Amino acid sequence: MEVQGKVALVTGAAQGIGKAIAEILLRNGAKVSLLDINVSRGEATKAAFGQTYGAENILFLPCDVTSENQLKDCFSKTLEKFQRLDIVCNNAGIFDEENWENCLNINLVSVIKGTYLGIQHMSKQTGGKGGVIVNIASIAGLLPFFLGPVYSASKYGVVGFTASLSLSCLEKHGVRLQALCPIFVDTKLLTDLKSVKAPDQKEKLEMMIANLGVLKTSHVAEGFLQLVMDQTRNGASLKVLENGKLEYEPLPVVFPENMISV
Repeated sequence: MEVQGKVALVTGAAQGIGKAIAEILLRNGAKVSLLDINVSRGEATKAAFGQTYGAENILFLPCDVTSENQLKDCFSKTLEKFQRLDIVCNNAGIFDEENWENCLNINLVSVIKGTYLGIQHMSKQTGGKGGVIVNIASIAGLLPFFLGPVYSASKYGVVGFTASLSLSCLEKHGVRLQALCPIFVDTKLLTDLKSVKAPDQKEKLEMMIANLGVLKTSHVAEGFLQLVMDQTRNGASLKVLENGKLEYEPLPVVFPENMISV
């Protein structure tokens, strides 16, 4: 898909990965609706982007992605402003093993809700033009992560949900689904991870970071752009590895005759 002239909605867009994704979309000629729970940062990001890319191409909408009503309202306002929707990026996420239900609600449940809303508005069955949805997962959605079992569960969920729904979504609705799985990224989430106090956990984490490396948010945005533009990769999970190297996770072969019926 060419990005020029398209309309995108990005959750968690005020900072970090979401901000980098919004900027690469704007730089390539898209109009972008920025959703974030942090109003002050969201307004500041909108103002900064407006100076470079034109205020008319940007909409900021305060949104708690755990609220289905707020999400629905933001999708509706995006369509009211720009008259179309082509790209959805469900990016909002946290690392919180103590408040694990909230972690699941933000990292997985809101992604599911945002995906279904994106399909609803972009579906060719309901007058849309089709489109693409990229859900932000993590390398922790492909590999176990000792420090964050709930976080890892949420990201495994994103990968599994995205791949499974992609099997029917493109044919039915004209909407591609993909997952982006970066390693450690230089964001607040990584700062939160590094605050772990247990010496043994801190040592293991430092070894993992040294082994995998740390990405810039711009590396992740480049991976996102590749997924959006490559129309041959429906259902793909794209890993963003050290120094921004992009590598697709092999797709499993699904044989209907071997599927278990219930």
